[in-house]
Amino acid sequence: MADKVESYVSHADAVQAYSKELQEPDWMLQLRLEALDKIDDLQEPRIERLRYNRWPLWQLPNLEAGDKASDIDYTKYVPELHTDNIVVQAGNQSVVEELPQSLKDKGVVFTDIKTALRDYPDLVKEAYMTTALQPDKNKITAFHAAFMNSGLFLYVPKNVVIEDPLEAIFIQDALVQDSYIKHVLVYAGPNSQFDYVERWLTAGDEKTSANIIVEVIAQANAKIRFSSVDLLGQNTTAYFNRIGHVGRDANIDWAIGAMNNGNVIVDLDTDLVGDGSETDLKAVGISWGKQTQVIDSNVVNFGSNSNGNIFQHGVILDRGTLTFNGIGQIHRNAKDANAQQESRVLMLSEKARGDANPILLIDEFEVEAGHAASIGRVDPNELYYLMSRGIPKAEAERLVIRGFLGAVISAIPSKVVREELIDTIERKLLSR
Repeated sequence: MADKVESYVSHADAVQAYSKELQEPDWMLQLRLEALDKIDDLQEPRIERLRYNRWPLWQLPNLEAGDKASDIDYTKYVPELHTDNIVVQAGNQSVVEELPQSLKDKGVVFTDIKTALRDYPDLVKEAYMTTALQPDKNKITAFHAAFMNSGLFLYVPKNVVIEDPLEAIFIQDALVQDSYIKHVLVYAGPNSQFDYVERWLTAGDEKTSANIIVEVIAQANAKIRFSSVDLLGQNTTAYFNRIGHVGRDANIDWAIGAMNNGNVIVDLDTDLVGDGSETDLKAVGISWGKQTQVIDSNVVNFGSNSNGNIFQHGVILDRGTLTFNGIGQIHRNAKDANAQQESRVLMLSEKARGDANPILLIDEFEVEAGHAASIGRVDPNELYYLMSRGIPKAEAERLVIRGFLGAVISAIPSKVVREELIDTIERKLLSR
């Protein structure tokens, strides 16, 4: 790593030039340079049951290309726009941004992060890598802070309730070899309420890396339902880090479908900071081929009467590897907190490798906590019941698996995204 880090530090001039071209505020440039200086001193995040030191997560982006538009024809991936609340990004550029004037009049901001840094710098500064996480959390976050080259900013002001989901579609440009370093910042004011749905896709098949950080900040009494379907390509090695910061009596519900085709870490962290804060984290994953996938879910209870639930179900095909790490932490003075988790894995191949690793870290007496974990195969009694009703074995297996993954599917508010997740599951099952 030492040689690589020297090259990172030597790119300070390129980082400055890139920041100037984007017309970023001075504080953003300073954040980039400070993160660049710290990369060498920081450790990579520890992911239980995974050694990923040889994964190509440290590819430098082509900053000299500047703010170049992608050659992706996004209409091949998004043939129809099913909502008026949508942002579509192809590579590092927004190609569609739609938001009703009625929401703009209420102060809602839904735009690419480069525009937000120019037009709303003080608002972005309040939350960008200051509240949910710091740039120096680990080596990957520092790398991300220094070289971030695109992203999204969603701000919903105090007391604003949005009925229809806000949707973001991100199409990674793998037509060229370039590092994809995307930052999504979702910032919810007090008493606000909305659904946010995102999809991650890949165009092209060049070998690339993706370093994606999503910050979700819910101020007092805010209610957010966050859904995502991750569908990055087979030649993309990815690190997703989604971080939630939940204030007093606020709530973030997560529904994550990890359907990527390449090696991936999905790192899900939620801090229940305020008293009465809550999170319900549902994640499903499918590993296939020779893919290695780890879903690492960490909920930390800081506030009293806080409630954190982790629910993880996964399916493994072929020679795939899938690991669920479920970590529930209750800090001292988080009285009457509740931490629960369930991780279950179905293996559909003799050569599949699965692991469910529950961890509870409790520093307070007046709490509730529990976990459940299992790894196994499709229940033969369920298959027998369905087959006795005339359903062929392959179809019966698919129905059982659909039911096994159903909790996350049903939690996604967008019908279009639900259907895409179901279609993806079906394609993977039929590929066996």
